[in-house]
Parts: sequence; structure tokens; C-alpha cells
Amino acid sequence: MHPILFRIPLPHGPLKLWWGLVAVAVLSAVYAIVAHRRKERDGLVIGGLFAVVAAGASYFFRGVQFDASNLPIYSYGVMLGLSLVVGWYLTLTLAERDGLPKETMANCYVFTALAALVGSRLLYVATNMDEFKTFSDIFALRRGGLVAYGGFIGGYLGSWAYLARHKIRLMPWADVAVPSLASGLFITRIGCYLFGCDFGKRLSGDAPGWLKKLGTFPHWAQGTLDGGDGSPAYLRHLELFKGTPLGAEVTSANASLPVHPTQIYESLVGLLLLGLLLWQRKQQRFRGQIFFTFVFAYGFCRFLLEILRDDVERGEYGPAMGEHLLVPGALLVLSIGFVFGIALGIKNAQARLVARVLAFLPPIIAYIKLRPASFGGQVNVQLSTSQLIAVITGLLVSYFYARYWQDARRNPKLAMAVGTFEEVAPRKRKKARAPVVQEVEEETEEPEEERDEDEERDEGDVRVSALPDALPSGGDKDEDVKEVKEVTPTAAASPTSKRKREEKAEAKDTEQPGKTKTEKSEKIEEGLAHAGGSSGDPAPET
Repeated sequence: MHPILFRIPLPHGPLKLWWGLVAVAVLSAVYAIVAHRRKERDGLVIGGLFAVVAAGASYFFRGVQFDASNLPIYSYGVMLGLSLVVGWYLTLTLAERDGLPKETMANCYVFTALAALVGSRLLYVATNMDEFKTFSDIFALRRGGLVAYGGFIGGYLGSWAYLARHKIRLMPWADVAVPSLASGLFITRIGCYLFGCDFGKRLSGDAPGWLKKLGTFPHWAQGTLDGGDGSPAYLRHLELFKGTPLGAEVTSANASLPVHPTQIYESLVGLLLLGLLLWQRKQQRFRGQIFFTFVFAYGFCRFLLEILRDDVERGEYGPAMGEHLLVPGALLVLSIGFVFGIALGIKNAQARLVARVLAFLPPIIAYIKLRPASFGGQVNVQLSTSQLIAVITGLLVSYFYARYWQDARRNPKLAMAVGTFEEVAPRKRKKARAPVVQEVEEETEEPEEERDEDEERDEGDVRVSALPDALPSGGDKDEDVKEVKEVTPTAAASPTSKRKREEKAEAKDTEQPGKTKTEKSEKIEEGLAHAGGSSGDPAPET
């Protein structure tokens, strides 16, 4: 394990930092111009923002220069960049499958990634203010110093701001984005391991040999990093056990004492979460289900990992109380959230019941393990920053999971809708009025057909009754019938009914191709003459 993967030889002479920043500003400006020609407003805004920030930074850091024989490529930075690339392809692939606009989602990913970087750095700075002597130290990312939960919160707020501007719902995007967070955990925690940060507590003497080997961090050569001559675990143990037999052991071994490789543990958690989320997509019932599952599952796992962590950069908040009470109590809160929220996603009733019962084992086991032998041996602790955030977010997503689940039971199609605010809102209104509209249609559909048939029958009767008096002797029957049809009140007042009658007549003609229109006209005339009788007979009442 080493914080530097490799080094790139450099030409003789100092290298100015503003050179690289100007190059970034130029490339961003070109991207903004291309986006403007394509009429892509988001690309124009992002490219322009990058160009302005890079140009300003080049002026601010114009005096910074590097005079070295090589350029170090840091392991954490490489893994962070790799996680962003993998997350890009994973997120856009899932977004395309779910029918989200690919171009908008691509721009949203860039905006979200930047917001996540800013959030993760700000949370680290807020919890470790003593490490930053100058303002420029905040931008020294090559030495690490990012908090995962800060990135999650920053990315969430960035996504919300971007999508709200485009009037796109947040939850469909969150569902396709969180798998990239899981893959990011898997990759970036390997970078943490190579750097040596985020290490765990000391391993017991009976721990397996391979685990001890994984958890031993070496003393680096002098000048490897500006901040020290050894891995964080080595420096921590050297300071903590100075003047003790353990300190002598650290010095003689030129490495830290064996500790829990919590970086590897969390990397495996990210891999397991990635598999869980991809499987959960096949069982998805509502938009936001994948996001809520990730937030709760990661919060629970992170809470447990924090118990094993021993680095001092985590920060602590909240009331101080006995460890055997605080930790089990927080786990009990998460267990209750799982029982009433997340457990609803388990389809099998028996498996759901078993999972709800097993959810209470972690707080019980934690209490048994942490319970002191006597009251005087009680250790008062506070929750770390990540533990506190895990409990709060776990409760929140459990509540919304249960609420969205009930909505999905009432309106399954609406719960899985992906559209914008304008597309989904009319569906909600239409869904609310659907039973009324359907009932009206059912009531009016059949009477309308019956009314058409009655109108046809009545209109025919009117024409038949009017013909005997209207037809003069010796007149042309075809012309007279035509004139009578033109003056029939019902036919003139009902063009729609007339059109329906003509359509039905054509349909009957197609059904009986052997009869021509002439034959039918002759039969109609014979029927009229027979029904009318002599010209002196009175017309029947209609």
C-alpha cells in the first residue's frame, strides 16, 4: 500500500499552476461555445461556469509553482477519478433504460458530481478545522480529506436544484444515480486503503494472520507527503503509544500495529450494495424505492463500521453517555425504522416476518458486547458525525418508504411514472376523476345507441306517413321522395344522426353485395306505395 501509484518525469524548470488552470478554462469555454451552437442551455451554463472558475483560480494561484523532477500521481485521486467514470456510464445506462432524457441526465450527473465533491470537502473541513492553516489548504485534495456522507448530501442537494430548474422529478433520477454511489464506495475505499486513512481499531491477538497483514500500514520514506513521513495509522500509533512497549514495537517494526482494515470492509459493503440495488430494480414498486433502500442500508452498515473506526478525523456530536446504552439505542431506532418501513419491500410474508424479528438482534448483541463488567467501568462516548447522519437519514427514508409504498398500492402506474411535474400532475387529477367519468360513460353509452335507433325509426315513420299526401298523382316518385326527405324536420335538425344512418346503410351494403342501390330503391318505393294506399287515406299518427 502506498499513497503514490507512480510518478511522471518532468522537464527541468518550474511548472506554473496557472498554466493548467488556463488550459481548463480554454477547454471549458470551447465546450460552452459548442453547446451554444447546439442550443444546449445546460451545457452552455456548465461550460461557462467552469471557464469562469478556472480563470479566476488561475489568477488567484498565479504565484504557485512546482519545481520537481517528477509529478506524483496519487492513488486516492486516481481511484476517485475512476469511480466518477464508472458512475457516469452506469448512471446514464440505467437512466436510458428507465426512459429519462439522456442528455439532461448527463448534464445533471456532472452538476451532481461537482456538488458531491464540494459537499464531501466542506463536511471534512467542518469536522477538522484544526488541519487547515490557510485558505489554500482547503483545495489540497491530493492528500485526501473527503467525507462520504458530505458527498451524498451535497450530491442530493445539487441534483434537486438542477432537476427543479428543469421541472423533472427527483426520485426517478435518484433511483438511477445511487448504484453509482455504491460502485463509488467500492472503488474509492480502495484508494483510502492505499493511502492509509480511515483505519480501524487494533486487532486482537487471536485475529487471523492474513487479516493482520492487511491491517498493517507502513512507515513511508521521508518526503513522500508534505503532511508526514508515514501512514496515518503509523503516525497515530507512534504518538499514542510513545514511551510504552507498544511504541517500541511500532518503532522496531517501522509500521503500525495491526488494525481493522475498515477501508476494505467498506469497499466490500459498496460491492454488496451495488448487487442489492441492481436486484431491487427488478422488484421495484415505486420511484424512490432504490434510493431509500440505499440510504437505509448504507446508513446501517456505516453505523456498524464506525464502531470499528479509530481515526480522529471523524468528528463527534450529540450527548455523551454510556457506550453500552448509546450504541444499542441508536441501533434500536434503526431497527424500528426497518420494521415499519423498509421491510415492506419483502414480498414473501413469512420472510418479511423473519426479517422483522432478526432486525432486533443487532441492538441486543451490541448491548451484550458493550456492557461493562461494573458501573464504574462505563465508557461515555458520543456518536460520530456519520453515525448521527445515519440514524437521522435512516428514520426519514423509512417513513417515506412506508408512505410511498401505500401510494403504490393505490395507484401502481402513477407510482412508477417517470415524467415531469406537468406530466404527472394531470395524471393525478385524471386518476381522481376516472371513476366518475367511467360511470357517466357507462350510463350514457347504451342510451345513446338506443336513441339513434329510435330516431331512425321515428324519422322513417314520419317520412312514410307524409308521403301519401305529399306525392301528387303521376309525379316522379324519385324526385318527390327526395323533396320530402329534404323538408323532414328531424332529418334536417339532426345531421349527426343522418351521417350515422348513412354509415350503417353502407355497412349493410357491404354485408349484402348482391343487392345494388337501384334494387333497394325500388323495394323502398314499393313499400312506400303499399303503406300509403290511396291518396285519400289519412296518414297514420307518429
